[in-house]
Amino acid sequence: MPGMGATATNGTSRDGADRNRISRAQERLQARAPEMELIREAQAGSRAAFDALVRQYEHQVLRLALHLTGSEHDAEDIYQEAFLKAFRYIGNFRFECSFYTWIYRIVTNLCLDQLRRKKTRREDRAVAMDHSGEEIDLLAAVSDDRPFSNPAKELDRKLLGERIQAALGKLTPRERIVFELKHYQGLRLRTIGEMLSTTEETAKNTLFRATKKLRTHLAELR
Repeated sequence: MPGMGATATNGTSRDGADRNRISRAQERLQARAPEMELIREAQAGSRAAFDALVRQYEHQVLRLALHLTGSEHDAEDIYQEAFLKAFRYIGNFRFECSFYTWIYRIVTNLCLDQLRRKKTRREDRAVAMDHSGEEIDLLAAVSDDRPFSNPAKELDRKLLGERIQAALGKLTPRERIVFELKHYQGLRLRTIGEMLSTTEETAKNTLFRATKKLRTHLAELR
């Protein structure tokens, strides 16, 4: 009958897509199997297994803490506290997410607490959005390939950096964290929401507010 061929084709396509999704999920589970075994051993009291997890993620954890706080001292403190917390609460890990997401959640919340306490802001690569929604690096537009070869340009760069820093300072700690995780760490909004114990929609709204604030305060630099 007319339309049956198209319906059969659509059904076959959906079946193929479902099989691909299942296959990818199985591949992810297989890839995580060694890590899951380390977690189970750590939960059973194996310090060697926990140390193996630390070695697997220590550089990412320290880099994330440094990127979010902008302070080597604070980053090292958060690095230590994050793994102490992970060791203390490893028994609470329920395998509903990856260890990567779990430890990043701990680090992110420690950084958020630190930013709230100290209200510090770091100097960073300035990212804004152009009218098409694309990211632009504002400092790159005035950087010189040869440091200090052009004093006037270096002065402009310094002044521009100060103005950008002031704009970044308009973000709340949570807005800054969400913006950092999305645009610098490349994480999905769903993952960011999980890390901050909130929903994907809330993380999306937070990112929208952060981007809108940056657009407003950086408009004069365009």
